[in-house]
Amino acid sequence: MMRFKSGSGNQNEENIFWITMTDLMLGLVLVFMILFFYSSTSNYFEKVREQAVTGNINEQLAEKLKAQNIDASVDLYSGVVKISDLELFNVNSWELSDKGKEYLNKFIPVYVETILGNDEYKGKITGLIIQGHTDSQSFAGLNSEEAQYMKNMELSLKRAYSVASYIPQTGYDKKYFKDLEKILFVEGCSYNNPVLKADGKEDYDKSRRVELKLVTKNAENANNILKSISGK
Repeated sequence: MMRFKSGSGNQNEENIFWITMTDLMLGLVLVFMILFFYSSTSNYFEKVREQAVTGNINEQLAEKLKAQNIDASVDLYSGVVKISDLELFNVNSWELSDKGKEYLNKFIPVYVETILGNDEYKGKITGLIIQGHTDSQSFAGLNSEEAQYMKNMELSLKRAYSVASYIPQTGYDKKYFKDLEKILFVEGCSYNNPVLKADGKEDYDKSRRVELKLVTKNAENANNILKSISGK
């Protein structure tokens, strides 16, 4: 007697093929999940480590500024240093006053040494932005909002440039010049970013200021601006 199983061999081969393909796809999905998890956790721990380094640098600078009686508002979260216009300029002027030059002669060496004296930290900095800001009070003789805005833009930009251009005249360590050359920018912001009081009204005195902002590699990717600075 002869027995014949029609097509049974081909069917088993097809089943084995599809089982093998399913296992392969599942394996690929697991590999991609592992790689994604590893990449995410690596980026997270890198950011945590960078914030720890930045926080330490910022604390150092804050202590140094305080020890030398240098009046600057330091935001320890964002990394922004704010300097009142009254410390630097006469009213409606973009030229540094004698008081302003004296202030920068003390402030700049401390600031530069703190942010660029740590090689690990320095390697992460992609920008040092000096920003000029004005208040929204009107200039006499200008009748349109556009003219007022542009006049304040001119004033804020010239003030930022005055601070930046005076840096070489201070007593900072000149070995950092090449580093500064690569990262230094100036911006004029007009009255775009006013400082507000608790009641929501503009604080004219605090709105008129110069800010120094640091930008790092991670900040560019995650809009993360470094913490402010004051040192030991």
